[in-house]
Amino acid sequence: MILFDLRCGKGHVFEAWFRDNATFDAQAKAKAIACPACNNRTVEKAPMAPRIGKGGGEVHQVAAEMAEMRRQLQALRDKVESNCEYVGDNFAEEARRIHYGEVEHRDIYGEASDDEAKELNEEGVEFARIPWLPRHHN
Repeated sequence: MILFDLRCGKGHVFEAWFRDNATFDAQAKAKAIACPACNNRTVEKAPMAPRIGKGGGEVHQVAAEMAEMRRQLQALRDKVESNCEYVGDNFAEEARRIHYGEVEHRDIYGEASDDEAKELNEEGVEFARIPWLPRHHN
């Protein structure tokens, strides 16, 4: 396993573990890696300094913390998918319809562009953006 510092197309830097360099290359090319801050899928390796330490305790602790965060995010995704209606790319429009009382309230999830999210926020529509993990593991 190898840990890479990555940078998304919007400049966010984050870390991810991969089996090897070829695995990263394949997943990056397939747009299978998503930035946890903004879900941008244009990802490249960022400059990184090697982590050298005795016994590797710090690296193992970081890996364990990342695994726990991934577990929690996956549990959140499972809960959302089992309790909410998927509305796909119609999220912004459907959220507005619910907000303005045009349809009965229900819990929904889907996709919204950055511009759509900004407009919803300006209108006072309550929603949350969640860093959505892909079903497969890096």
